[in-house]
Amino acid sequence: MKIRIGNGYDVHRLVSGRPLILGGISIDHHLGLDGHSDADVLTHAIMDAMLGALSLGDIGHYFPPTDPQWKGADSLELLKQVHGLIQAKGWHIGNIDTVIVAEKPKLKPHIEAMGDRLATVLGINPDQVGIKATTNEKLDAMGEEKGICVHAVVLLMQP
Repeated sequence: MKIRIGNGYDVHRLVSGRPLILGGISIDHHLGLDGHSDADVLTHAIMDAMLGALSLGDIGHYFPPTDPQWKGADSLELLKQVHGLIQAKGWHIGNIDTVIVAEKPKLKPHIEAMGDRLATVLGINPDQVGIKATTNEKLDAMGEEKGICVHAVVLLMQP
């Protein structure tokens, strides 16, 4: 069996007037993530990890922020396209592991729903999607509640 590991990272600024969407789940918060699409930083990091595992570039290559067709796009729909690309090359997901860095809001109550939503979209079991949340102890831009970032690792397998 062949295996490939991809690493993904994404960060978006927190702003007023935008929804906060993580892993396809809308989270009640007075700030949301700024971006060309829905700015789902968790889903974006996972897509970058999937693409990186196969040396296929990053999501900006496939869904450039300069292209108006991706304005306000649902990141789960983009994830489906990336997953289709991976599958077309004969690979499937072994597991996903992520860390969300956000001072607020508290994400623990939403982690299971995020994992379930991502697993459903990808056609994998929820236990193949690891999501952890941490703070930056009030250090740097994440700690000052100026943004949210995500680190993601994806294991792809091929028979």
